[in-house]
Amino acid sequence: MNIAKMIDHTELKPDATKEQILKLTDEAKKYGFASVCVNPRWTKLVTQELKDSGVSVCVVIGFPLGATTTKTKAFEAKGAIKNGATEVDMVISIGDLKDKNYIYVEQDIKAIVAVAKGKALVKVIIETCLLTEEEKIKACELAKRAGADFVKTSTGFSKGGATATDIELMRKTVGKDMGIKASGGIHTKEEAMEMIEAGATRIGASAGIAIISEE
Repeated sequence: MNIAKMIDHTELKPDATKEQILKLTDEAKKYGFASVCVNPRWTKLVTQELKDSGVSVCVVIGFPLGATTTKTKAFEAKGAIKNGATEVDMVISIGDLKDKNYIYVEQDIKAIVAVAKGKALVKVIIETCLLTEEEKIKACELAKRAGADFVKTSTGFSKGGATATDIELMRKTVGKDMGIKASGGIHTKEEAMEMIEAGATRIGASAGIAIISEE
């Protein structure tokens, strides 16, 4: 198994500099990561740097709170795709999920799916650490129904990250065909493998090099 091909090499800190982003893209090309995952500000730069490299450009949308409007998320996703993103990781409206406003949550996801159709994969961040088991299941069901390509555990900016238990629950809920991205708090090969064995098909990590260095 080539774990590098399953890793989204990530830098989402608010104080990330151009130099750090360039280092990220150089590392991604060197080690053959699946994608480089960044904030929208860096989309054009990352697209330029990764041209013809085989590494995808992944951009976060409505990040990290998911509390912007659907219109804002769709605009952000459209801009990211126009600037070269081939994957977009959107955060759901967590408060609406908790309010059982399921129509809104599904339509919010559908808006990004519509913008990305035929152009980019859509990964839906549900922020598992803030949800009950029932809410996790519902979030996954809504993402699947809305036509998303992946469900993703976490932003890495809340009170917890990915757990194998959550990955197992998500896999059981979405079935075998939908992608699952484990993200948040994955720092070692052992932790990455635990997620993969639980059903994850992609790993989001800023520690990608440390993970593959244990190979």
